[in-house]
Amino acid sequence: MNIGQLINQIVLMFCLMLVGVLINKLKFMHSQTSSDLTNVLLYIVSPCLIINAFEQPYSGSRIKQFILAIIAVFILYIIEIIAAKLIFGRLKNKNLRRITQYGSIYSNAGFMGIPLISSLFGSEGVFFAVVSLAAFNIFSWTQGVSLFKDNDNGSVEKTDWRQVLLNPNIIAIVLGVLIFVFSVKIPNMPNQVIKYIGSINTPLSMIVIGNSLANIKFTKDMLGKEIGLTILLRNLIFPMIGIVILKLVGVTGIAFYTTIVMAACPVAGLVVLFTLQVQDDTAPAISAMSLSTILSLITIPLIFALGSL
Repeated sequence: MNIGQLINQIVLMFCLMLVGVLINKLKFMHSQTSSDLTNVLLYIVSPCLIINAFEQPYSGSRIKQFILAIIAVFILYIIEIIAAKLIFGRLKNKNLRRITQYGSIYSNAGFMGIPLISSLFGSEGVFFAVVSLAAFNIFSWTQGVSLFKDNDNGSVEKTDWRQVLLNPNIIAIVLGVLIFVFSVKIPNMPNQVIKYIGSINTPLSMIVIGNSLANIKFTKDMLGKEIGLTILLRNLIFPMIGIVILKLVGVTGIAFYTTIVMAACPVAGLVVLFTLQVQDDTAPAISAMSLSTILSLITIPLIFALGSL
């Protein structure tokens, strides 16, 4: 796949986001509707897409690349967590300290990454993309959540591992791996249902993102130096480090390209949700998420081009 195909696909996805913006302006989608559709995507559509991606004949070379991708992604997350702590960990503003660390580490892997990979590489791409999705869910719901659960005395609330392990995407990945390893053939009728549900992931995800962006009022005060550095790390620096790690570990082919695209995705929208949950100012989180998403139109192709060198 060449860079032109990637750019065309990203432009197409941004056009779908504009449909979401239009829907918002026409008041066809209210906040509760957007929340409901988000739950549908997270708990039904995305797991179906994942399971469908694993329904293919077992391949030793494919599982080798899958395992190598796991190693590379976990190394990248550890580096990101350490770097974000060193860079932002001493910020006096507690809210900004949380947002900048979370925003620089965690990408919009589920809502933007999986739809993009599905459109570019089909089910084979999603097969490898679930490595990044699984890592995102594991780290985000443990280390990521802990950033927003630090108490005034400096201690951190314990992680609820049930929330991590019972995440529908993690369950779907486990089921998918079993289906792949044992070459399980899903009966035709449920298989078709799974495929049809999974096929709406890309347009529905983009429309929901567009609807969220439509509510943002852009001002010159949105981009402070901390938020700017957060976006630089998330959109460019960390993905570039990811390219080096993937090549050192030996990840190649579609596994390589899907992983770098997932790593290059913009700031995760969960940063806004987590900030809301601790009842703090969401303006920095919204700034980081929205500006990072818009800039990804340029930065994702750039990262892809660097990875192709």
